[in-house]
Amino acid sequence: MTAGEEQGWGVGIHLGGLVVSWLAPLVIWLVCRERSQALDQHGKEALNFQITLFIAYVVGGILTIVLVGFLIIFAAWICALIFGIMGAIAAYNRQPYRYPLSIRLIK
Repeated sequence: MTAGEEQGWGVGIHLGGLVVSWLAPLVIWLVCRERSQALDQHGKEALNFQITLFIAYVVGGILTIVLVGFLIIFAAWICALIFGIMGAIAAYNRQPYRYPLSIRLIK
């Protein structure tokens, strides 16, 4: 895999999460993890973050009964947007990125 391809897939891993949640990071990680150590790391980080966001969305959805859930969902969405873009920028610059507030389920 060339450096440019690695860079493009790395950006796709992080930005794909903004579009289709955990599905894009999972598919790209499964396809590319054997080809590149950097993509393996970016994929694990993005997938862990998307799983964390999914948990936050479920909890927020349940708590919408008492209205605080809307704040949780909105905060999770803002975090997804900001941290996803930061991850994509790091991948574009060929730098590792660790999402803050992420539960590390996949190691």
